[in-house]
Amino acid sequence: MSEVETTAGGETNPHLKKPATAEIKLLGEVVASFGGSARRGQEQMVQTVSETFATNDFSMIQAGTGTGKSLGYLVPLMNRVSHTDERILVSTATLALQRQILEKDVPLVNAKLEKPVQVAALKGWNNYLCLHRVQGGYAEEYSLFGADWIGGESEGKPTSHTGKEIVRVRQWAAETDTGDRDDLVPGVSEQVWRQVSVVSNECLGTTCPLREECFAVQAREKAAQANVVITNHTILGIHATSENKICGDFSGLVVDEAHDLVRIVHSQATIQLYAGAVVTRLRWVGRLLGLDIVPLEKSLRGLEQLLEAYPEGLLRHRGEDLQAAVRLVDVELRSLSQAVSGANAEQAEKKLAYGALNGILEFLTIWDRPVETTITWITRRDDEPAVLNCVPLDVSGPIAFNLFAERAVVLTSATLQLGGSFGPVASEVGAYLVTDKPKTVDVGTPFAPEKQGILYVPKHLEAPLRSGLSEAQLAELARLCVASGGGMLGLFSSYRAVQQAAEYLREKLAFEVLVQGDDQLSNLLRDFRSSASSCLLGTMSLWQGIDIKGQNCRLVVMDRIPFPVPSDPVVQARTDEAARKGLNPFQVVSLNHAALLMAQGAGRLLRSVDDRGMVAILDSRLATRPYGAYIKRSLPAFWPTFDPQVAVAALERLRISS
Repeated sequence: MSEVETTAGGETNPHLKKPATAEIKLLGEVVASFGGSARRGQEQMVQTVSETFATNDFSMIQAGTGTGKSLGYLVPLMNRVSHTDERILVSTATLALQRQILEKDVPLVNAKLEKPVQVAALKGWNNYLCLHRVQGGYAEEYSLFGADWIGGESEGKPTSHTGKEIVRVRQWAAETDTGDRDDLVPGVSEQVWRQVSVVSNECLGTTCPLREECFAVQAREKAAQANVVITNHTILGIHATSENKICGDFSGLVVDEAHDLVRIVHSQATIQLYAGAVVTRLRWVGRLLGLDIVPLEKSLRGLEQLLEAYPEGLLRHRGEDLQAAVRLVDVELRSLSQAVSGANAEQAEKKLAYGALNGILEFLTIWDRPVETTITWITRRDDEPAVLNCVPLDVSGPIAFNLFAERAVVLTSATLQLGGSFGPVASEVGAYLVTDKPKTVDVGTPFAPEKQGILYVPKHLEAPLRSGLSEAQLAELARLCVASGGGMLGLFSSYRAVQQAAEYLREKLAFEVLVQGDDQLSNLLRDFRSSASSCLLGTMSLWQGIDIKGQNCRLVVMDRIPFPVPSDPVVQARTDEAARKGLNPFQVVSLNHAALLMAQGAGRLLRSVDDRGMVAILDSRLATRPYGAYIKRSLPAFWPTFDPQVAVAALERLRISS
């Protein structure tokens, strides 16, 4: 890297000389402010981020658990923008991590800067309270007091839980300075929040009488003026895959939890066309503006009826009858849109009507893209009519060209290497579309997994069943749990397996068994943290993002290698595409997916330098199949064993010492 960077005018900026040296010193001051000390990996991360932004480069940094990667990237980028006019984005996988960075890490860094940096959040529109909606400014179905308001008392006081939550939100609306849902403690249900917020296409925009007081508008204005913007992968997905460049202009990007970027962007880009729900909204539009919606309703019902003849799952071929039915919907939608434009109504009413039509328009936009670049599939639930789904086949191009191109980029996560290589994740996110060779750095972890943890694979077990758990797996699970004395986090690949395990353990053992779905996850985690002998069982949402320090989580069990379901339409389409490109579909689609999840799951064990424990994977294929070695190279370097007696003895010693 160059040790001296020049400003846009060509003059040397003394604040940018040898940036890493100054920033490593700053890191030490920040960490010392809360009684800590900088770690070698954290310093290496500061060095790499600093160099990346100084040279407008592309870097991938694997930073193991305990590195303190938030400060590892915030210190250099905040120090940089404190002396420049740059605008840099930081994106996280979850709103919770986004909030943690804003409220905990950013103030620590700003407190040590000579010139504090303006930092703001960028969230989705519906994360903010809509004052106009709370005050009854939306007609009919947008009314705050709809079917969920249950009175019953002469004074008109609510008696239902939902009604009481609505009253609490109304009171909070009069007190809050932010309108941010995260600031409402305790929170309210999704059902209630939908009644006090709007998505962006429902917003009245400049026609809203409360525009100047709007919380969402104020938050967007702060984000537009900030030098550092903390956002999330869903927002990045909107910016990358749509015409809505929600993030604005930015000179650099840091993607935290980058291993999850493609999954979240892909999920955000998925659009559904469910005729029944659309017709309900159309009828509301017709009543609001006095328009004839029958032609569009008939075309949607015709499409719905046609879909009944199609099998559920991936549509590898779009029949001419299906294409004709969608074209008719398109024609009628355009006709109704013109009618809305010419209607004798207020602009606010027209804005609401356009918002109701927007969902169909978004679907048609993806449908109209080349068939070979789109995944289309049909889903059904119970006796409900079929739903047509569309999503881009590959989001790596939009990510690369709309997020990465011509700016400094840092991708970081505890799991960026699969099978010992950064290549799979780099390919998935489209890194090679914008750089020949991204800089890759593994800064390690302050933990010593080979001394702190054991990886146990019961090689003697038969390969797992196609569905659920075998008796042998259940017996092995109970045996390990007894040896450990509880303290077990059970990670399962299906809800059926969770139920089997919970029933078996509750029948055979005396430990408290907490099961995902029985209560809010926050409550389950609180109970698990407070008991040294309880067990927490769950499915995929527990495989990542769960942070339980100490010996109350000393045994992590995975039931099987979590290969994606072969019948999943997206998996099928990606498999077909990999084969067309001459790639190994199993490697690209299934094995990388499984290795990433298992690396995340195994990462739940060691959350501090004092933690000790075992990761047990009840799938003998990890030891008997060639691909097992690839997966093991993706996991922390625990001390390995196949011997059940060794595993049990180790857990018993751990139980006695804890």
